[in-house]
Amino acid sequence: MTTAKRDIEAAIEVFVHGFSTDKSGTFPYEASRVGPLWLMRDAERKNPRDYRGEEWIVHDVAAEEADAIVRQHARSSFAVSVVIASDEPDQPVRTTYKALGYRLLRTEGFFAQPLRQIPEPPAAISIERVRTVERAAQLAKIVRRRPIAADLLGDSAPFRQYVALDGDAIVGRVRSIDAVGATWCAAMYVEPSHRRRGIGQALMSKMLHDDRARGSRCSMLLATHAGALLYPRMGYERIGTLLIFGPKSRTNS
Repeated sequence: MTTAKRDIEAAIEVFVHGFSTDKSGTFPYEASRVGPLWLMRDAERKNPRDYRGEEWIVHDVAAEEADAIVRQHARSSFAVSVVIASDEPDQPVRTTYKALGYRLLRTEGFFAQPLRQIPEPPAAISIERVRTVERAAQLAKIVRRRPIAADLLGDSAPFRQYVALDGDAIVGRVRSIDAVGATWCAAMYVEPSHRRRGIGQALMSKMLHDDRARGSRCSMLLATHAGALLYPRMGYERIGTLLIFGPKSRTNS
């Protein structure tokens, strides 16, 4: 096993545990191994119609083998995310999965920040970790989700939610989630009216300093093409790409 492969596999483990924890806010979303693949999906539900889509994570496994495992064990709605290292070509993966009856939904960059150097933000703006039920309720109205529970606002919580404030208005947010000795960065967002002011960098800087102080070995995230422009400025390095495929037709388990 090469060092690069070990690094990718360790990063994938952070990803699946961090992503699953983040998606468990409304109902438990679990990460498990099925043979050589990772699976993220809802815990058992009484009504099968309530299941959210599940995600299968593939790395260094032949497409035909991965497809056979997925189609044997998947519920009705699923996506297959194939992780390739940054120095690997993606065209063979695209071609093979297309031949197996999949369509490419999107691609996302896979980034890691080793937390050795953390850039300071260029802008002076108030960044606050959400610690009160009042601030949690304010954020919940904006994101249209349940407020963070009071018992998840302290230092022992498995995640930390940060907001950027303009006066008392929340104009940006990001979340850091503990995952197997590292941290997973999720839900980074700045209001369009407040972009290009360094707010995103200020949020990330605060989050990364706290991650390092808590003993995280690195911070991991997925980025869209737009996000991929910000994160390298904050010390993140691209280590791979996720090619996210969906079946062309509905597949029943």
